[in-house]
Amino acid sequence: MYSRSGPLAVVAAAVLWGTAGTAGALAAADSVSLAAARLVLGGAVLAALAMSARRRSLRSRPLDRSREHVRSAGRNLAQSARAHWTLAMGAAAVAAYQLCYFAAVHRTGVAIGTVVAIGSGPVFTGILSWLVGHERPSGRWALATAAAVAGCAVLVTGGRAGGEAGGADAAGIGLALLGGLLYAFYAVVTSRAIGGGTDSGIVMGVLFGGAAVLMLPVLVLSGPVWLARPGGLLTALYLGCATTALAYLLYGRGLRTTPVATAATLALAEPAVAALLGVVALREHLSAVSCAGLALLAAGLAVVALPARARTPDVPVPGTPRATAGRH
Repeated sequence: MYSRSGPLAVVAAAVLWGTAGTAGALAAADSVSLAAARLVLGGAVLAALAMSARRRSLRSRPLDRSREHVRSAGRNLAQSARAHWTLAMGAAAVAAYQLCYFAAVHRTGVAIGTVVAIGSGPVFTGILSWLVGHERPSGRWALATAAAVAGCAVLVTGGRAGGEAGGADAAGIGLALLGGLLYAFYAVVTSRAIGGGTDSGIVMGVLFGGAAVLMLPVLVLSGPVWLARPGGLLTALYLGCATTALAYLLYGRGLRTTPVATAATLALAEPAVAALLGVVALREHLSAVSCAGLALLAAGLAVVALPARARTPDVPVPGTPRATAGRH
């Protein structure tokens, strides 16, 4: 079922993600340490909310001691174990994505690393959702996604790519592509878990709570002294609570009614918001080429956000063989 609120929730999440760069620029902290703190704090909040929701669900559920219920619980145990194992792999993918992204940016520069990692995400998501869930993306999705990815590339690299020292490092581009694949993997895992009936808040809590545990050593080793400063702590709280916890709650809510391939494309609103905030808050300048990329990106997102037109069944003409044959 397609609902207009689903794409809106995904775009709202992307808007929050887009504010992370500006907030991080004001924190004067190492980017790896900042990303680790964001994931640890946000994951802790999501895990706490998930545990609270789980407790409420168990309290409200009547106790059923019937034999059929016991047999059913036994049958579901293996399925539950498989689902938890899949979510655990998704949590590892969330943490690994952060590391791949920053390693790619270090080798290739911000513009190329961002375009390859963020731009390849929707493409990998569409392919994975097709292979795993047999959800074949539509032609309109493919065209709109191509336009949005091209717009994202032009927006991020327009007028600035040539000045970056990193260049087109093959290993860095490989890491960025791996980051895009990891993003696609945990997006598809999340979508399938929510589609299977698990509460979206619980799914996000398991994924990001697990990722927070994995990223805690990275935070400790990266020297989080900046968290002792009031400005640094406030920035970390905003990044963790707003751009991670709230954003992924909205993203999970959007995935309830939005195909995961569509959601991944809509998430490309993130670099557009980041670019506009850079102009407004950080006094950055967008070239004419970047403005054209922004317009192309916006057009692609608008097209992919439109609900698919429902097919109208053919109405047979009375008296024709098709009208009188009935169902076989």
